[in-house]
Parts: sequence; structure tokens; C-alpha cells
Amino acid sequence: MFDGKRAEAVSAAMARFINTPLSRKLEGSSEEAARAAALGLFRSVAVTVPAYGAFLEEHGIASESVRIYKDFERLPPTTKENYLLRYPLALLCREGRLESCDMIAVSSGSTGAPCFWPRFVTDEIEIATRFEQIFHGSFRADERSTLSVVCFTLGTWVGGMYTAACCRHLAAKGYPITLVTPGTNREEIFRVVRELSPLFDQTVLLGYPPFLKGTIDEGAARGIDWKAYKIRWVMAGEVFSEEWRTLVGERVGATDPLRDSASLYGTADAGVLGNETPLSIHIRDWLASNPHAARELFGESRLPTLVQYDPMSRFFEVDTAGALLFTGDNGIPLIRYNILDTGGIRSYDEMLAFLRDWGFDPLAEFKSDMRGVYRLPFVYVFGRSDFTVSYFGANIYPENVSVGLEQPEIKEWVTGKFVLQALEDADRDKTLSVVVELASGIEPPAGLSDEIAASIRTHLGRLNSEFANYVPASAQLPVVSLRPAGDAEFFPTGVKHRYTRRNTA
Repeated sequence: MFDGKRAEAVSAAMARFINTPLSRKLEGSSEEAARAAALGLFRSVAVTVPAYGAFLEEHGIASESVRIYKDFERLPPTTKENYLLRYPLALLCREGRLESCDMIAVSSGSTGAPCFWPRFVTDEIEIATRFEQIFHGSFRADERSTLSVVCFTLGTWVGGMYTAACCRHLAAKGYPITLVTPGTNREEIFRVVRELSPLFDQTVLLGYPPFLKGTIDEGAARGIDWKAYKIRWVMAGEVFSEEWRTLVGERVGATDPLRDSASLYGTADAGVLGNETPLSIHIRDWLASNPHAARELFGESRLPTLVQYDPMSRFFEVDTAGALLFTGDNGIPLIRYNILDTGGIRSYDEMLAFLRDWGFDPLAEFKSDMRGVYRLPFVYVFGRSDFTVSYFGANIYPENVSVGLEQPEIKEWVTGKFVLQALEDADRDKTLSVVVELASGIEPPAGLSDEIAASIRTHLGRLNSEFANYVPASAQLPVVSLRPAGDAEFFPTGVKHRYTRRNTA
């Protein structure tokens, strides 16, 4: 049945997006206002989403009893298992109407079973502000003609189509952005870059970090002069090191590490939850060089993704186990949703005060240019703990190993992909195994495995205090094996790479 209210909702949302300057949209909101907005969304969802009403009833909660934020904090978190998979898809939408959404994305999840994520165009308009922060605050795309090349997977998967929609909304707002969508087809990426990039002031590549690096490396091998096209890049989906960012920047000729790239914290469940900013990148880069401060701030020896977020759009909490909960409106509105990511939150003032105590003032870098700097809170994200390897009681994180591969004497020989395992031999002695993918067409020099092993040991000891203190010195040197690019056993093409393996004898 035709629904004229849909057109009114889209018109109003687009008008707000187009007519509201980014600076006004991101004006620091008070904690009280953000809590009130989350409480207001709860009240709306409780009466308009049948599944959530049933969820509250099952837990013996009357929605009218949730009057203040303290009541909101006591609401049971929702998860994929206890909420999303227990109710029919339509009942998870407002008024129980799946047709109130205009698009459905699919994600396979860790079990391989497909999950469906309905959304409406107004959800994309809201999330387009995250892209605007990057294109305006970092890339100055309001002043430069910009070719945006979407290198995320297209089709039913959320990344490519969502990104394309948000970039088109920016163009509708007036940004001189032109979009092209080759997806993960490298031949098409190379073709559009060669033929179209010379027509624009800058080119932005958007994709998963390992895919972007592999594309840049292969393109260079084919004669593409990336430095001629003023490349910027937007990433999502994986944690990476600051050494990795520097390496990619060198290969494309980037000159401003704080503003030439940015990462998104995004999910199929709810779009983009937060994004890197010049300020967050500057802070993360300093923390990468100061691991003791990073460990005090984050509580772990690995460097998480660090982004800023708008609490009026996505409201974050942290439970007692360190799991991130968020509340936000979508095709399926989510209240206190536990996505199984671990991490934490810091207010803007808390973060700057912590850094000042360590003798670092990140704002000093921006005294002459405050573009992209906003008083927004920070969320840090480790991702899921099942990607660690336990070795002599120490948790070994892929993020720590990556740094060892990104050193100047090694980075030209490898792709950056590896598989980390804790192996046990016939005598039950443990060894730390790292299988490393060589760059395409590379014949490794003699001694490269030993050089990589020494580099990994050095940087694991520097970054991971558990490794340095738990693992005996005689067992700290990993066993490194080199495999060709695309090795079918460890680095098959066309699938998402996993950096760890477990329970291998």
C-alpha cells in the first residue's frame, strides 16, 4: 500500500542533512542530552517495535517503569542470539512492517548463517554525516573535486552499497564528489584510476585495509603512478597499526598522515558507529610510540581502533565485562545492543586530561588549523577476543605481530598478511609459528625468515608486556615460514583473511 509518510520522512531527513552545516551538527552535546536522547529512543521503540515489546515482557519489564537514565542502565542488553534471531524479521521493524524499509543487506557472521539487516534511506542519510566528517574534515572535499572509488564488496553485503549511498548523499549536499563503484575487481579499479583520476583534484579509495594495500602494491607493479593522483583512502573492517598507515602513505605519496586517511568503525547491524578524525589519529600515533601510556589507557598491550562518535546518533556504554553496548535508530532499532566487541569510552575532556598527565597536548598540532577537530567523545575497539593466540599464558595479538612486518627492512618483501599459531611438537614443546605471505612475484633473499622472526620478537617484546614477562627468552623467537602470494592453504584469494589459527598440533 502506498505510504505518503515515507516521502515526508525522506524529504525532512534530507532537508536537515543538506541545510545543517557539519559544525552545527557536531556541536558538543552534553552527556545529559545524549542520555535523554537514548531514553527517548527506548520509549519509542518499546511501543512501536513488536519484537522489543515482547522482549521487555519476557524480562518482566513494563516500558513505563523506565523513567530515568538509571532505569535505562538496568535494561537487559540485546544481542543477536537473545533478540535478533528469536523474532521474525518483520517484528524487529517499526510497526512490524518489513516493507517500511527499502533495502536489505546480508551478513554471514561467524557461524556462516546469513543475517538480514533491513534499512531505509533515512538511516543512510544519518550515517552520511560520518562520511562528511572525513571528506570535509580530513580531505577538504568541499574545496577539491574528488573521485571516490568504492573498493568494498558490492552486492548484498553491506559495505559497498552503504558506502556508495552515503557518498551520493554528500554529492547531493553540494560536495564536488563523483562516485565510481568497481568493488573488488582490481582490473576495473586500475582502469578507472588510470582514466578518471587525472580529471579530478584528488582520488579517494574506500575499502578493507588488506585489500587496499594489495591493490596499491599490485598497481605499482603494473606501472600505476599512485603519487600522481593525490590518493586518500578510507578503511573499515580491521584494526591496523600506525606503521601500516605510514607504509601505505609512503607508497601513494601521501604527505599528511593525520588527514590523508581515516578508518570507520562500522557494522552490518547499524551502519557506521564512529570514525577516525585528525585528532584521534594524532592521539593514536602518539600512543603507538608510547606503549606504557597506551596500556594504562586501554588496559591491554595491543593498540585498538580509536575513533570519535556522535552520542546523539549512536549512544555507547560499556558493561562490567568490558563489552561495548550501543543504542541507535535503524531499520531495526537497537537498544543497548551488544555486538560482542570489547573496548571502552572516554569523554573528550577525559582523553585530553589523561594525555596531559603524560606530558602530551594533542591540540598543539592543530593550533593553526582546527578543521576536523570537534569536542566529541572517543570509543576504542579491540574487536573480538577469539582472534588472540595464547602462548605461555600470554595473549598474543595479531596487531602486535603486524608491526614486526612493517619495518623498513622487511615491508617491501611481504604483503602484510600472516597466520599466527601456537604449535606443540611431539615432545609437547611449544613454539610460536608465523606463516607470512610474500609479495607477488618475489623471490625472497637468503635469511629473510630469520630477519622477520627477529623483528617480530623485538616488537612483541616492546608492545606486549605479557609476552616480555611470561614467555621464556628461549621461546620468544617465532618460527617464520614464507609462502607465496595467494597460497591456497594459508592465503586463499576471494575470502576474508584470518590472522590466527588454533588447536593445531
